Parts: sequence; C-alpha cells; structure tokens
Amino acid sequence: MTDFPILPKNKIKRKPDRGHYDKETIYQILDEGLICHVGLIQDNSPLVIPMNYARQGDTILLHGAPGSRLLQAIKNGAEACVTVTLVDDLVLARSVLHHSMNYRSVVFFGRGTLVEEYNQKKEAFKTIVDHIIPGRWDDARQPSDKEIKQTYVVAIPINEASAKIRGGPVVDEEEDYALPVWAGLLPLGLNPAEPVSDERLDKNIQLPAYIKNYTRGNKT
Repeated sequence: MTDFPILPKNKIKRKPDRGHYDKETIYQILDEGLICHVGLIQDNSPLVIPMNYARQGDTILLHGAPGSRLLQAIKNGAEACVTVTLVDDLVLARSVLHHSMNYRSVVFFGRGTLVEEYNQKKEAFKTIVDHIIPGRWDDARQPSDKEIKQTYVVAIPINEASAKIRGGPVVDEEEDYALPVWAGLLPLGLNPAEPVSDERLDKNIQLPAYIKNYTRGNKT
C-alpha cells in the first residue's frame, strides 16, 4: 500500500511524531470503527453528523434518506471532512494535567458522489451491513428494489488522509512520580454483552455463530 501525500489539510501539526500517512494504518482504523463524524459547511454554518459507514476500497460509503441535508450537500459537491476515533485506554497520570487517552484516529477530506447504478448501490448496502456485522447480509432479508430506490448512497474518496495515534504509558513530571497516587492505564474496548432475542422471535431459531462470536478488532 502507498502513503497518502502530506498536504496542508492532512498534515499533523501538533505532536507530528504521532502522525501516520500509510494506507495500512489508516484503513485498519477505518475498518475497526463503527461510527464516523462527517463535517461540512452548509449555508455558511458548520454541520457535523455521526453516521455509520463502511470502507470499499479507497472510498467511504454513507447511506440515508434522500431528505438528509448532509447527503444532499455531498451529492451537490460539498467537500466533507470525515473523522473516526477509537479509544484504547484512559491514561491516568499522577497529575490531572497529564491525564490523557491512548487513541487511534483518522481524518480525511473529499468530495463525494451519489451512487446511482443499481448493482453498485446494492453492493454498497452489502458492504455497509457486513462492515457492521459480518455475515448478516446473507442471513437477513435483503432490501427490495423499492427500498434501494428510496435510499441514498454516497461514496467519498479517501484522498487527503492521515492518522494520529497515541499509545504508551503515563508521562508525569519527574517530581510527581513520588506522589501516593495510583497511575496507569485503564484499557477500554467494545465488548458485546449477551444477545437479547426479539420477543416475537420463533423459539426454533438459533443464535447465529456470527452473532455469538462477534468481536471488534483490527482488520487487515
């Protein structure tokens, strides 16, 4: 995989040593995340909307109702800023000033286009569903022609992209290491709880393995 060019928009300016511009790192973060925040300027005001998404090659796919003002703006050529952040640890220092988080984040900029060709649009739906929970598309009822036509899908190319990663231990002022305060990392993760069956579920339907064994982690 090649690196993204370092340009004024995607260049990491604060703590540049935490910056990454290679596709492998950036795409691993995007593939692990579930929610992105999409920001743009509309009518001279900022607009940021959280959305689920999926990566398809070198693009991010978003879907929603045709009335969505964000999708309408992207369809009409507005430039978007897309961010995804994963929090791995709370970094608890002896000094509150040095509390931090270990995180992995991606920011990229691009102008999207409306996906209109039927087969491409249906494939986009599959990509989004299987990004959220692999195996679900082949198990659940797939969208009808009417449902596909009533839903917008936009594809935003991942152009000017960068990742920023903070990992590692607590960093305190030297004189604070003697303080009688617990310090260290509190790891966080997305861990599914016990699935709750729908009250109208047929009792003969067993829990699928892809739900029973669901996990969220780094993907290549």
